[in-house]
Parts: sequence; C-alpha cells; structure tokens
Amino acid sequence: MKVLIKGAGVAGLASARELCRHGADVTVTDRCGRVGGAASWYAGGMLAPWCEGENADEKVTRLGIGAADWWAEAAHGHVERMGTLVVAPVRDRAELDRFAVRTCGHKPVDEGEIGVLEPVLAGRFRRGLFFENEAHLDPRAAMRSLQERLVQSGCRFHLDNRDANMDGFDAVIDCTGMASPVRGLRGVRGEMLILKAVGLHLSRPVRLLHPRIPVYVVPRGNGFFMVGATMVESTSDGGASARSVMELLNAAYALHPAFGDAEIVEIGVGVRPAFADNFPRVSRNGDTISINGLYRHGFLLAPALAVDAASMALKIGEAAHA
Repeated sequence: MKVLIKGAGVAGLASARELCRHGADVTVTDRCGRVGGAASWYAGGMLAPWCEGENADEKVTRLGIGAADWWAEAAHGHVERMGTLVVAPVRDRAELDRFAVRTCGHKPVDEGEIGVLEPVLAGRFRRGLFFENEAHLDPRAAMRSLQERLVQSGCRFHLDNRDANMDGFDAVIDCTGMASPVRGLRGVRGEMLILKAVGLHLSRPVRLLHPRIPVYVVPRGNGFFMVGATMVESTSDGGASARSVMELLNAAYALHPAFGDAEIVEIGVGVRPAFADNFPRVSRNGDTISINGLYRHGFLLAPALAVDAASMALKIGEAAHA
C-alpha cells in the first residue's frame, strides 16, 4: 500500500518507520526544507517517562516507557542511557519533596552521591533524585539518522512540498502540528538555548527545580548544552523574549557558575501543539489519520502513537485492496 505522511517532524518520521517495517510504500512531505523543521527541532530529547509523571497523566509514563528502546533501534548509537538527575537549591527543598511524591522510578541521592554522578556538581546540592532508567538523545542527530535509514528502506522525502505526486495514496497521515486542521489545539510556546561551556561536563540531563522557573540542562557533547524550556500559552513563533532568556541563563548559572562564561550558540523558539488535557491523540477522518497534541512529549510518545497510526493506515490499505 501507498501512504503519504505530511510533516517530517518526530511524529511523521516515527510513523514512516513503522509503516516501512510493514512493507508500505511511504512518501514524506514537509514545507520546512529539512526533517524536524518545526517544534521537533527545538526539543530537549529527554526520554524521561518517570520524571514527566510530575505534571502529566500516568498514561504518559505508561506509553513512554518503551521509547528509549524504540529510539535505540530506530536511530542506532544516539540513545544515552545515563538516567536523569533532579536537584534543587536548599531553599527550594520543598519543591524536591513535591517532585518525589508526584513521581516514581527514582531513588534519593545525597550530596556525596550527586558528586559521584556528576563530579562538576560536587558540593553544590545536598539532596536530589536519580531516575536511573531514563535516557536522552540529541533530537536533531537522531532525526537525521532516522531519515537516512528510512531512505535506505525506500522511503521518499519531499521536504519542500515540490515534485511530490499527491495522487494515488491509499492513506494519509497528518503530522503537521499547529498547521493541521484538527480542532481543539492550542499553542504552547517553548524557548530554549544552546550554550557552549568548554571544560564543563555533564553525563546526563539535570533538572533544577524552582517554584517559578524549573529548568533542565541536557548535554549534547563536545561542551554543548541545551537549556530549556519555557511554557507560554501562545501561538507566536517570534523571537524569544528577554525575560525568558534571562530566566534560562539565571537557572543555568544556578546549576553551575561556569555557565556564566558560556557562549550562547543558539536561541530557539518552537510552538508545541496541545489539546486541553495535554495528552496527544490519534484520530481518523476517512482515509486521513492525524497524530497531534504531543505537547512537550514528542520524542517520548511519538513511537507509541506511530504504532497506532500505522496500524490504522494498514487497515485502510487492506480494505482498499480487498
């Protein structure tokens, strides 16, 4: 069967992989000129189902548990299984206690254990939580790797929407996010930074808790770090605000003063599509299937959603060729 996938972000790429695995003839289109050209490009890449339980429905944890294994197979060599470290300043220890109560899959760590996990943080935090079964990846590198493997499998990409014959497809999977006609979506703007701090090393994502500006810092290798991310109810994809940049930088500096001398390599803004309950949906309207509303859980939940969408599309193909 032939399937057209609209959108080459994380949901579109994951759907393409699931369909190619079942022998489908897949074409992926996008307007951005590259894979992950919209919100997926600015993702943190944390495969952290237990941490996300702090403010997400238990379904997010349940569906996300298999994400690290899926990505390890889909983008071989790009998944780092180093866990997640959560810390808080002494004055915000109540935030750490609240986080512990609202999540599972962690163990408490003291000042000495934090120093063993992340030597650069030795002596900086007295208590923390270690989610040892979580993982992370570099979203951009992982998406490029997945695209290469899809091309090798025969998947075709038209990343400027030109030269793609839109006729003759048995099914369409819409993964266009905020550009989708799906109703009930709202935009949640996320601003992030890429910093280069030579000489500073972290082995895993570190979440710094704060009642107003909780932040995560994700190592990207070679001294690069992703710092994110704001959550602003807005569909604007304009430049980052001065306040957001200052808050992210202040939080990074609070994690380690070496970030005060870091080079700002990039300031990015992405608008995450979300439904009212912040939980994504796979829906069908005729021969068109939609994956949308991934909110802040794109890389975590896209694999599970792609399995459902591919199953729907294959059933459409079976009916069409029966």
